[in-house]
Amino acid sequence: MADITLHGDSVQTIGNLPEVGSTVKNFKLVNVDLKEKTNEDFSGKKKIFNIFPSIDTGVCQAAARKFNEKAADLDNTVVINVSKDLPFALNRFCAAEGLDHVVSLSDYRGTFGDDYGVKIADSPMAGLLSRAVIVTDEYGKVLYNEQVPEIAQEPNYDKALDALK
Repeated sequence: MADITLHGDSVQTIGNLPEVGSTVKNFKLVNVDLKEKTNEDFSGKKKIFNIFPSIDTGVCQAAARKFNEKAADLDNTVVINVSKDLPFALNRFCAAEGLDHVVSLSDYRGTFGDDYGVKIADSPMAGLLSRAVIVTDEYGKVLYNEQVPEIAQEPNYDKALDALK
C-alpha cells in the first residue's frame, strides 16, 4: 500500500506499483469505441503508462499534454493514458487539445487499478487511480516506476523518458 497525499492530506492506495525488473500483468482497458485493449494490442512496443485520477483536472491535463509532446520523438514506444474516466471524456479532451501521440484508455470497468496497485483506497477520491508512471520495455518488463507522492504534483517526465534509453 502506498502512502501518498492530496493537498497534504493522507491518501492510501490498495497496493504498490509493479517493481522494476518485474513483468506487468495483462490488462484490459476500454477505448472510445468501447472495445477492450490488452497488452497484445501493444505487443512489441515499449510502453509508458501515464496513470492519473481524472482528465478533468489541471495536473492530469498537463501530464497528458507533456507526454504527448515527448511521445512524438519516441521510437517504437506508445504512451498510454489510463484513468477511470469514461473513454468518451478522455477522447474529447485529447481531440480538443490535438493530442495525437498518446492512446487514452479507461479502466472504468476493469481491474487495472487493482492489478497495478494504483487504485485509491480511501479519501474522497476512493476508487479513482493515483498519479503514477510505469515504463516497460517491449516485453512488459518494468524499467521505471513512479508513484507520485502528492496527487496534485506532476510526475518526473525526464526520469520516465530516460528509462527508455
